Formats: sequence, structure tokens, C-alpha cells
Amino acid sequence: MKQMGTSSPRPSPPQVCGGEGEEARGGGGKMRPWESEEICQFAGFSVHFPELMALANVTIHSSQFPENVRRDLLHSLRARSVNPKFHYDSWKQAQKWLALHEACSPSRTDPACLAIYDSAFAAAAGRVPAAEVQVIGLGCGGGQKDARLLRLLAGQGKKVSYRPCDVSLALALTARQAAREAVADLPCAPLVCDLASADDLPEVFGPPGDARAARLITFFGMIPNFEPELILPRLAGLVRGEDWLLFSANLAPGPDYAAGLRRILPGYDNALTRDWLTTFLFDLGFAPGDGGVRFAIEDSAAGWKRVAAYFDLTQSRALTVQGEPLAFAAGDKIRLFFSYRYTPDRMRALLRLHQLEAREQWLAPSGEEGVFLCQKSAPGVVDRK
Repeated sequence: MKQMGTSSPRPSPPQVCGGEGEEARGGGGKMRPWESEEICQFAGFSVHFPELMALANVTIHSSQFPENVRRDLLHSLRARSVNPKFHYDSWKQAQKWLALHEACSPSRTDPACLAIYDSAFAAAAGRVPAAEVQVIGLGCGGGQKDARLLRLLAGQGKKVSYRPCDVSLALALTARQAAREAVADLPCAPLVCDLASADDLPEVFGPPGDARAARLITFFGMIPNFEPELILPRLAGLVRGEDWLLFSANLAPGPDYAAGLRRILPGYDNALTRDWLTTFLFDLGFAPGDGGVRFAIEDSAAGWKRVAAYFDLTQSRALTVQGEPLAFAAGDKIRLFFSYRYTPDRMRALLRLHQLEAREQWLAPSGEEGVFLCQKSAPGVVDRK
């Protein structure tokens, strides 16, 4: 609860609610867990002060419980390969990523790229005739795109709810705020989870519920930072036959795959990206003089190309992390980051291999980004056209 100085105005008398069946507000409505109002617990009943501050109910999946985060962190450091989730872990990192996204992402800086998302949102809304729609934002980030989609659906008179999901608590809450600013009184249930290791998300999201409700799943800008053979089976396992999936990918522009990677490299090799990526290392105890960041274009075993960032150590560094001693030698390299780039044809083919069929697509004129409206295809059916 916020502290109040002697000059602060006296709050209105608190409203007391004893449970879901009790009145929680003067108008006689029930208290709902997603509403932005303070609820203080006292000896089995709740005292409700609407003026003082907001609360958010957030679900934390076991993949982000402390013992699992510790395991993943130590594994990253020993393997000299940083799990992407650790670049969003703190509030400071999340703010730096949001600033980088605002400055460098084509969806924020290129109006023509922004327009393909609006076209995709309109098409998705047209494909979902149900009066009730749940939007699940996988890897929601700051939630700007999801918020625009929710506003469109609500503007069509649909009853919408939102499940922002991210590995970062800070980003899940940022997405929640963006969504509730777009749609007043929006039911919103943030989930903090690691998509790479949470193998029970179909159960977490639950079986099909009310037949009137539809599910629209978004997965914007996430595929570049995962090994495709890991994340696509998980994504396909979440999409039910009646669901729609809005999927976006960062693309290599132009007909020459390798030349397209070289063209987009400056979007990564810049001061904002270096600052964001090295925050992880410096917060652990590395020093700027321990080495430098190097960007490279490399091939994966499956033939995909990606941009990767490495921290090349020029001097040794000994650290103690989570009680574990770790030694790094001059000459070691730590992979900080990678981002796969695809072509539209390669992306559609990869989706089809996992029974996700792109029914429509929208490509930015720059060739750097694409949005695909997908649906689950029948098991065993793989269209290789």
C-alpha cells in the first residue's frame, strides 16, 4: 500500500468484501480479479481502496520458478551460450529492450510495415465470427500489437479477454497495461512462463470452454530467437483445430538469401543492441573491459541463416553466480544472442512441416517482415506446394 503523508486527502470509506458472492463496489457489482484496484487482505476479508493503487493478478508457471531459473542461468554460463530469456529478466533489461524495439523495429519505424499488421488484424477478425474471443499473446513483449488487435475486436462489438504470456514479468505487465488502455475493463490474466521449457501449456490454457468463445493466438516476432525444431512443435501443440494463429517472422529481404542477411545486419550491430545485450553480463559482474561484442552471420545445421552476437573475452574473469564459482578465460566467447531470418517460402514450408497452414500472408514492402494467418491442418497432411 502506498504511504500517505499528513497532507494527503483522506480516502473514501473502504468497501469490504467477504468473497466472490459479496458486493465489492458501491454499484453492487462483484469484485473481479482483473480489475485495477487495491485489495488488502485482513484476517480473512478484503478491504478495497480504489483510489490508492492498482493490483494485477499474475500467474507464474513453474518454468520460471527460482530453482528452474537458477538451473537455466548456470547452464547458459557453463555452455557459453545465453538463453534468450535472460535478456528480459530484469525491469532494466525490459526497458532497454522496449527502447531498442521502438527505435529499430520495422513495425515501429516503417508505416508500411505497420500497415501489414492492421491488414492481418482485420482479416483475422473477419475469420472469427464468434461473439466472444480470447486473445492469447505468446511472447507478448510490450503488447502494442496485441492491444491494436484487441481494440479492433472490441470495436466490432465482440466480448474480448486477453492472456499476455511472456518470460518477463515486466513485459507481461507492460502488455497488460497496453491492452487495458486499448479496451476498458478488459479481463486480463498475465502468465509468466518459459515457452522453451513449459511443456504443459495446453493444459494450462485449458480444454475448449464455452462453444461461443473463440481463441485467437498471436506469436509476433518470436520465431527468430528460438531453434525452429524446438519451438514449432510446442506452438503447434497449443493451436487447436478451431483456433486461429497470427504468426509473424523477421525475413531476409530480396531474392538472395545471403545478401538479405547482410542488408539487415546494421539493424543489430548498433549501440542500442550492444547496450541491451551486455546488460546481462555486466549485471553478473563482467566489466566492459573484459571484452567486446561481435556480430556475425552464420548458418545452422538445418541450412537456415541467422545473425549472432558474441562477447569475445580479452581477459579472464572469475565470478560467483548463485553460489557457484565460474571461471572465464581470455579467448573464450559467449554467444549472447541469435536471430534467424527466413524467406516467405521457407517460412510457409517450415510451418507446414508442423501442421500449421498459412491461409493468408502479408509482407512488408521492405521485405523484412511478414505476417501469416494460420490454422491447424489435419494430422499427417503436409502440403508441399
